[in-house]
Parts: sequence; structure tokens; C-alpha cells
Amino acid sequence: MPVFMVERRYADVLELSADVADGVNQINDDEGVRWLYSFLSADKRKTYCLYEAPSSDAIRRAAQRAGLPADVVVELSSTVQPDGSLAPV
Repeated sequence: MPVFMVERRYADVLELSADVADGVNQINDDEGVRWLYSFLSADKRKTYCLYEAPSSDAIRRAAQRAGLPADVVVELSSTVQPDGSLAPV
């Protein structure tokens, strides 16, 4: 399944509870999207999230349904290792 990086910018500081995360995961399941994990910026106004999904459209649909921004959605093909080698995602 393709892997995507999603950049989200929030107007306010992000406060995420287990209940909110559960609701997002239920919507993602409906769209065939799997949230792998997220990085949160120091000011808690931006996240960088990794997802497995059939398409970027599926991610955007899930985000819209969950009321989340999806400012940038990029499909990833590989990782670059510290030694300069590439590894598939």
C-alpha cells in the first residue's frame, strides 16, 4: 500500500485526546486509510503524519470528514539513509 506524508497546519494549539484519535481512526477505516504516526511541532500548531492509503484522495476525504486540515499530501517512495543509500518505504 502506498505511504504518504501529510502536513497539517492548525490555527490553534493541537489538543488530541484518546476519544478524538479513536474517532479519526474510525473515519480512516471507512476510507481505507491507516494512520501510522505523527510528529508534532514544538509550538503544537503543525503535524507531519505518516499514513498508508490507497490514494491521496482517500486521505483528503478522511481528513475532511474528520474536520482536519490536509495542507500538503505527498506520496513517498523511499527513505534516504545516513549512509546515502535508499530503502523502499
